[in-house]
Amino acid sequence: MNPSIDTSPVVTPAARRPQLPRLGGLVSLGAAGLLLVTAGAAPVLAATGDDEVLINVVDKVSPSVVTIQVTTGGQAATDSNGFGAPQVSGSGSGVIIDPSGLILTNRHVAGDATKVTVILKDGSTYDGKTVGVDTLTDFAFVKIDATSLPAVTLGDSSAIRVGQMAIAMGNPLGDFPGTITAGIVSGLDRDITVSDQMGGNTENLRHLIQTDAAINPGNSGGPLVDGDGNVMGINTAASGDANGIGFALPIDLAKPIIDQVENGEAISRPYIGIRYQDLDAQIAQDNNLAVTLGAWVHVDAQSGEKAVLANSPAKDAGLKDGDIISQIDGQAVDQDHPLDLLLLQHAPGDKVTLTVLRGGDTKSIELTLGTRPAAD
Repeated sequence: MNPSIDTSPVVTPAARRPQLPRLGGLVSLGAAGLLLVTAGAAPVLAATGDDEVLINVVDKVSPSVVTIQVTTGGQAATDSNGFGAPQVSGSGSGVIIDPSGLILTNRHVAGDATKVTVILKDGSTYDGKTVGVDTLTDFAFVKIDATSLPAVTLGDSSAIRVGQMAIAMGNPLGDFPGTITAGIVSGLDRDITVSDQMGGNTENLRHLIQTDAAINPGNSGGPLVDGDGNVMGINTAASGDANGIGFALPIDLAKPIIDQVENGEAISRPYIGIRYQDLDAQIAQDNNLAVTLGAWVHVDAQSGEKAVLANSPAKDAGLKDGDIISQIDGQAVDQDHPLDLLLLQHAPGDKVTLTVLRGGDTKSIELTLGTRPAAD
């Protein structure tokens, strides 16, 4: 198990263009040059089979779904031989969350963009600007100069149940705007490691929604919605090794930073500065620990890393490798209340009291939360 860093398998971000995987079953080449799966693919069905539910959701949400075309890099910076970083173009999706032109998408879609173009459902095209990049997870915000746009309704991702309808929207492959796929919520609270198609720039993402609604390259940043048309997540990644395994970031993780961006504030996330593991019975047994719940401040000694980061609030407060954080402000740290989600209830600068198990002793440690450093 990989330790988390105050938050927090290889899965490919859905806006990237990986090589096509080998497909199980028979395939034939269609007239447009696309591979058509004729056997071996997972079925994609609405949970209720009710066409009207899907049609109503499409009518409600699709006007808010946009295509985001980006350019990264450029020729401005050159080396001694006169060569600069080449420009790279790509395409992803996004969703309008404010009528004044604020759009939520993925960081791996627009976070590094030097040029952003946003295309609405009606074909209107706008110059966009990335106005916020999350330091915790794979969210980013794009702003366009527009008013009275159709904005989505944000749902409550904490109320999601496995088996309920899930509808993914976006522009797969950058060529099929307005695409809708439907399925179910296949799992909750998934932890994955994502990487680009070359296997670099890995990143751990936690608490994701798993769905079998098809999520393809270009869908990244588009909404995953429920049967009422409320956004419950943002499509983020899909497995290249299996059919029907896609992931979306829960919308509740974005809500605190949506408020910050709408208020013109820089995005900030609370930060302790530790690497840790969420305890369960197996980890406790394997490591001869006295408790089975909590956040264990620990890393593998062979990793060469430190469990308590230098110049961090944790270091200043006296946390040590091997400590187990069992409570924050009296709230137990457990499987239903993991450390990272409890921290998100606070803001940088807040003071919290940690209940810490150290050896056979229980200690109360007061700590002032810092600001999470910008993501690499």
